[in-house]
Amino acid sequence: MKLALFDFDGTLTHHDMYTRFILYSATPIRLFLGSIFLSPLYILYRLGIIPARKIRPLVSYCAFVGRDVKTVTALGKQYAQETIPKCLRPEMLSVLEKHQADGTEVVLVSASLDLYLQPWCESMGIRLICSQMAVEQGRYTGRYQAGDCSCEMKAIKVQQQFCLTDYSEVFAYGDTHEDLAMLALAEHPHMNGIKVSL
Repeated sequence: MKLALFDFDGTLTHHDMYTRFILYSATPIRLFLGSIFLSPLYILYRLGIIPARKIRPLVSYCAFVGRDVKTVTALGKQYAQETIPKCLRPEMLSVLEKHQADGTEVVLVSASLDLYLQPWCESMGIRLICSQMAVEQGRYTGRYQAGDCSCEMKAIKVQQQFCLTDYSEVFAYGDTHEDLAMLALAEHPHMNGIKVSL
């Protein structure tokens, strides 16, 4: 058995699908208030002072705290069906499908949200490890269940769910420094579609 680990944003897609989903799903008032309160942090992020993994949980909190699970779930499914397919990289989707045809176990490992990744992965028949929004009494708390799934957390979560020695080969695909820890788990690491040595 072989294992293939794929990042999502920028690796399988042309775009940052997280930000697009926030704009797609957040109400106008939440977008307005979020832009006011988070704009100083966004500027620091653009300047490279604050990493994306520190900003994402705050943006998610503003977008989803207190929102009805059924409403957001419906938006996530709609986004997965209508928007994500238009943003996929054909060459990387082909790589994923070749792994599937070869009988490789394929896992999406992403800092993006389960709200739309879960329905997309189900439609693709692949496993998912990602940032998950916590729920209480039918509403989102705005917090992540287990933190932002990026950088070292990607590797940690993979190792928690899979015994890598059970696999004859491990492949990994990423596009930024946030994927390096995951790529280091693989005998065949790829950055931006090109095999690299770590």
